[in-house]
Amino acid sequence: MPDTRRPIIGISAYAERARWSEAWDMPAVLLPGEYVDSVVRAGGTPVLLPPVDGIAAAAAGIDGLIIAGGGDIDPARYGQERHERTDGVQEVRDAAELALLDAALDRGVPVLGICRGMQLMNVARGGTLHQHLPEVVDGAQHRRRVGCFDPHPVKVAPGSRTAEVLGRTEADVPAYHHQAVAELGSGVTATAWTDDGLVEAIEYAGTPNVLGVQWHPEMGDDPALFDWLVAAASGTARR
Repeated sequence: MPDTRRPIIGISAYAERARWSEAWDMPAVLLPGEYVDSVVRAGGTPVLLPPVDGIAAAAAGIDGLIIAGGGDIDPARYGQERHERTDGVQEVRDAAELALLDAALDRGVPVLGICRGMQLMNVARGGTLHQHLPEVVDGAQHRRRVGCFDPHPVKVAPGSRTAEVLGRTEADVPAYHHQAVAELGSGVTATAWTDDGLVEAIEYAGTPNVLGVQWHPEMGDDPALFDWLVAAASGTARR
């Protein structure tokens, strides 16, 4: 019989204090529901991966990996002092996601990094980040309103895997970030930019099925990146 199992997509999750219903206000492992919904619509089975020691072992049981958005990465990991506006740093999450990324790459599992996830992919290869965009560019288009994913245009390198996946070289994408890739890490290739020159997408040179985007595709109406990830993960599942 043919294998009809839906590919299992691991998504790195937040560890935050959260409140729900009238009774509960406590530490929780959580993730915006749009990530889960996007994976399901693309034909995958989402599994949340909490930021805990040893979580990299879960890479043996997943077919694809999403490194999700969230708080800022510890600047010590790319050799900088912490800026006063750097926020939400969780060393345990940094360590867990870096280990997950390494394990996924070792297994040939396809990876999609989103916002913080793309930044982590760059830091993992020795790259650096701009810690606060208003000191580098006019940061308004990257975070216009608190808690709102407003769109801005990006241009994508023709012939790149990113352009192939998106099916175009120009797009309006939903964004919300105050940090961005600065120096590219070893073997990291930039494949999309905003008009102010900030990197909006990356690929790992010579490594298939690994993409990172600075925007939040789960908050938009283009399923291309999730469709690509689940299709690539189907190959992992068959193996």
